[in-house]
Amino acid sequence: MASDSPTSSLSARRSAARWRMRLRDNALLLTVALAAIVLLAGLSGQVAAGIAAALAVFVAALAPRAGPARQEAKAPTLAAAAPDNLPSGSELAAAIADPLILADRHGVVIFANAAASLAFGRVHPGELVALRFRSPEMQELIEAALSGMAVRPVDYGERVPIERSFKVSVTRIGEDGRFALHFRDQSETRRIDRMRADFIANASHELRTPLASISGFIETLRGPARNDAEARERFLQIMHTQTGRMARLIDDLLSLSRLEMKPLAGAGTTVDLVALAREVTDSLGQMIRENEMALELDLPAEPVFVLANADEIVQVVENLVENACKYGQSGKRLDIALSNDEEEASLSVRDHGPGIPAEHIPRVTERFYRVDVETSRAQKGTGLGLAIVKHILTRHKGRLTIRSAPGEGATFTLHLPLAKDPTTR
Repeated sequence: MASDSPTSSLSARRSAARWRMRLRDNALLLTVALAAIVLLAGLSGQVAAGIAAALAVFVAALAPRAGPARQEAKAPTLAAAAPDNLPSGSELAAAIADPLILADRHGVVIFANAAASLAFGRVHPGELVALRFRSPEMQELIEAALSGMAVRPVDYGERVPIERSFKVSVTRIGEDGRFALHFRDQSETRRIDRMRADFIANASHELRTPLASISGFIETLRGPARNDAEARERFLQIMHTQTGRMARLIDDLLSLSRLEMKPLAGAGTTVDLVALAREVTDSLGQMIRENEMALELDLPAEPVFVLANADEIVQVVENLVENACKYGQSGKRLDIALSNDEEEASLSVRDHGPGIPAEHIPRVTERFYRVDVETSRAQKGTGLGLAIVKHILTRHKGRLTIRSAPGEGATFTLHLPLAKDPTTR
């Protein structure tokens, strides 16, 4: 019979143990309560009512209480209900920001999330994943996944419509041969790595050239030119020029580093671009005259206020004017014009020199990029001026536009948002 089974016996023993424990826990309470009730009933003459009250207390004390056991009994019910609220596998895959493609044991696409379709075009369920990715490394990865072999992540690149790099890994799902291809976008990381490598190579090259020159002249002065006063004076002048070039390069590198550490400018103050343009042209008047250039200013009669860091905007305008003097001096003319609309102010610096070929314009704001290396070095350029200009304007939510054509000079225009409240200081 069921009552003689081991499970029933164990249940009965546990019930008896709980009953004894309840009696022991409530023994003192029962004793005190019964004594008090009987005493009060005797004093009032209602013995029968006292006995009835005592029995009620006794039954209440022995009644089952909602303790941990009952709470534990409710917990499985709540836990059992929780999985009904969990998202499905397809919902989880769709929520992943990286491209994700699920395939069955035959390599047929089961599901592709929106990120995969955005990255590789529409990926339709039912197509073979091997036909979508034909590069050798992807073919090897898919074959290994189909054969059930463990495989390391591989690098995969896309060149159309833009160049992108992915780290692709395979994860097996269940025991029926299904697998998932996960594509982690490495494009930004690779771009930063290339920029870092190019920057180190360019900076090393720019510093090595003057150092080699100075080292050679020192050896000459300590040897053959030891007693040649004329040669010594000439060599010392060249060494002075080279050390000045290294100092300018280091200053520009430090300036660029400071700008990159704080991508957004602070609150700033209102700056009058009309007064600032006059201040810069006055301070660089000697350079303009030395290059025999005629300065033409086209500035509004009224102030034009922008919210900015005044020192940084001065640095921007100075860099643009110095570049016009260095590389546009053959045109013998320098035009500076300021205009504004309801949203922004535009300050343009134009030279009438040889101009910039169209293929170079998108890259002239890159670090160390030069249209003509020899001319730039002869003009004491570091190759960082326009990169600094771009970073400063970006910090101020502005931008730089460049218009140029060979033989027609170049126009560099900075655009800055107007100050909403010109009275703010």
